[in-house]
Amino acid sequence: MKKIGFIGLGNMGLPMSRSLLLSNYTVYGMDLNEEAEMSFHQSGGTIGVSVENMVKQCDVILTSLPSANAVEEVFLGEKGLVYLVESGVMLIDTSTVAPDLNVRIEEAAKKKDVDFLAAPVSGGVIGAVNRTLTFMVGGAKPVFDKALPLFNAMGENIFHVNDRIDSGTNTKLINNLLIGFYTAGVSEALHLAKNSNLDLERLFEMLNVSYGQSRIYERNYTSFIAKDNYEPGFSLELLRKDLRFALGLATKNGVELPLSKILFDLYEEAVKDGYGEKDMSILYKKISEHSTNRI
Repeated sequence: MKKIGFIGLGNMGLPMSRSLLLSNYTVYGMDLNEEAEMSFHQSGGTIGVSVENMVKQCDVILTSLPSANAVEEVFLGEKGLVYLVESGVMLIDTSTVAPDLNVRIEEAAKKKDVDFLAAPVSGGVIGAVNRTLTFMVGGAKPVFDKALPLFNAMGENIFHVNDRIDSGTNTKLINNLLIGFYTAGVSEALHLAKNSNLDLERLFEMLNVSYGQSRIYERNYTSFIAKDNYEPGFSLELLRKDLRFALGLATKNGVELPLSKILFDLYEEAVKDGYGEKDMSILYKKISEHSTNRI
């Protein structure tokens, strides 16, 4: 598998596709954003190839897309990948979507005798750039084994969850549910600290070697809050989307998550208040400003 198609050259897809180029794969890239395509081209990738030609030339096509609607259109639309590819081409989606969409894509792919893996990632843009991503892969083990060199080219922690196509997505949604809690907890804790006349830098120094330490605390504080710069690595809107999918998973399995519902409402309110396009760490500012407005 030396010729790879990559659809979606955004914050995650661009560095992931570059990692494949660094591993000496021939990569054909495609994105709606012309600047992203040009950046990919400058890294050595091939652009200007239609989807119809991509499926003819490539052994594997990966996607990294921002929404479930985009994934559904790319895979199952009128000119979707599932209907264009022939047997022997592997499809891998690294997006985070509702589990039932994974199932529908797999069912359609099986009718064409096409291999499909749902392989959401964790690790953020930094992980994509540094090739340290975690992949949580659902799908047939033989297909996973065949795709493993590709995952190793892009990430450091590669897991085959099980043969259920939605198992990786379910794992990712639980991961992001925890991220939602951690981000909210960090936001409220730092707001309390600020209003208790504590130096946030010294606080981080102490808590980072205490049980209050977490990767999300380190990420959100050092990369965003301390710099007062909230340009997105992972937007609050995307986290809200994943929390909605996690609640949907709970409903499907007859599980009550009362605290998660309250958490989702917090993120829903933040999106309505205009914070959605900023990094998820902006929740700290949302909580601080909301509290100030109430006084």
